Amino acid sequence: MTQDRIKKIKEIQHSLKLKKKNREKEKSSSVELFTDLIRCFERCQSEQLKMMEEQQKAAEKQAEDLIKELKRRNTELEQLSDTDDHLHIIQMCASLDNKNWTEIRIDSDVNVNSLYRALAQLKKTKQELNEKLNQTGLKFVQKFAVDVTLDPDTANPYLILSDDGKQVSHGDVKQDVPENPKRFDAICVLAKQGFSSGRFYYKVQVKGKTDWDLGVARESINRKGKIRPSPEDGVWTVILRNENQYLACERSPVSLSLKVKPEKVGVFVDYEEGLVSFYDVESRSHLYSYTGQTFTEKLYPYFSPFPNGKGKNSNPLIFTPVS
Repeated sequence: MTQDRIKKIKEIQHSLKLKKKNREKEKSSSVELFTDLIRCFERCQSEQLKMMEEQQKAAEKQAEDLIKELKRRNTELEQLSDTDDHLHIIQMCASLDNKNWTEIRIDSDVNVNSLYRALAQLKKTKQELNEKLNQTGLKFVQKFAVDVTLDPDTANPYLILSDDGKQVSHGDVKQDVPENPKRFDAICVLAKQGFSSGRFYYKVQVKGKTDWDLGVARESINRKGKIRPSPEDGVWTVILRNENQYLACERSPVSLSLKVKPEKVGVFVDYEEGLVSFYDVESRSHLYSYTGQTFTEKLYPYFSPFPNGKGKNSNPLIFTPVS
């Protein structure tokens, strides 16, 4: 057996071992999440049953006290019937009957407030579990971080790239760059690195910008003319417009309601699963996912810093390392 074959076998064995290890970690995280959820339901159920028992005991105590009072008053009335002092009888009757007995009732209805409290607790726990799931998901995808470097051969002439290929911004002056069939007419640029299998993740700082596009594009994306960002045209992106309008560019754009403005966005791709996911790195929250996609060619990280808007959108997109 040749050394190359032996090396390949070892690589496959190592890959299987690593995959098994990662799968066990995923199982452990899943079990922990569902265990927390089950415990929450059990706790809410226990608290609800305890509250209902306390309400039943309170109702029984109320009924018992009313019965005792009625018996006491009945005894007093019987004692009054044996006296000849009619004025005293009238005074005592008035005193005994000053309570409106028709308004007294034992509440036999279910107290819905306790049910609402239980549901509110479940909703709170769901939110906590969702946050935990997002954190677990982001921690998982960060393991597939890649070193992204911009490809100057694809950059629109108005884009300014840093010497290390880690930053891109839009300038006011068209640069003198060589003609290249890979170069975009649109204000965008691709990474040098392309992927035709497996998983990869990269992170971009978008702080201080009013407009940007981030995502991935297939190798055959149209380089000349306008680009309509959508999966049909080979682009999977989340974009920012007008400082606070976040959109996922499906065939019909999907508006994203975000509680905070992301300052760093993580992009994760699982080629075989047909998945492209976006994360707010700072809040460790999930922004959006394209699912059930079919990839048949190489995918490249795709970026657009968008025009600088007379300085309002001049901050660069910065590709930061994943710790």
